[in-house]
Amino acid sequence: MSDEQFDELMARLAGNPDDPELVREVAYAHDRRGLEHEAVPYYGRALALRADDRLGIFTGYGSTLRVIGRFEDAVKVFEQGLAEFPGDPALRAFLAMALYNRGDARRAVSTLLTLLAEKDQVGPYGKAVAYYAENLDETI
Repeated sequence: MSDEQFDELMARLAGNPDDPELVREVAYAHDRRGLEHEAVPYYGRALALRADDRLGIFTGYGSTLRVIGRFEDAVKVFEQGLAEFPGDPALRAFLAMALYNRGDARRAVSTLLTLLAEKDQVGPYGKAVAYYAENLDETI
């Protein structure tokens, strides 16, 4: 997006501050321009206004929060997204990253192992991987 297009989008938003789709597009535009910190309030507002593409908003919002170091907030957003879109693989993968970043490596690995097992990505080892996703510390 060019500077001119970005400025035009922001001018449209100034004239229509409660347009949920416009707020969502402004959040995405800020992210695409590397303005993650500035994108955060627009993501929150887009969710509050019930903008379309809620799955994309949850994914972008949580990812942005993670990238700027707000790991706990990112986990909360991903969990909210998963409440609305249960089992979404992208949200779960991003959740795993945020969990890792906040120091919860066990839950992060468990989340990823469960996702791999559910998506049949581990061939004949699916049952074992699913079991150890919940029992990572088990040894004999």
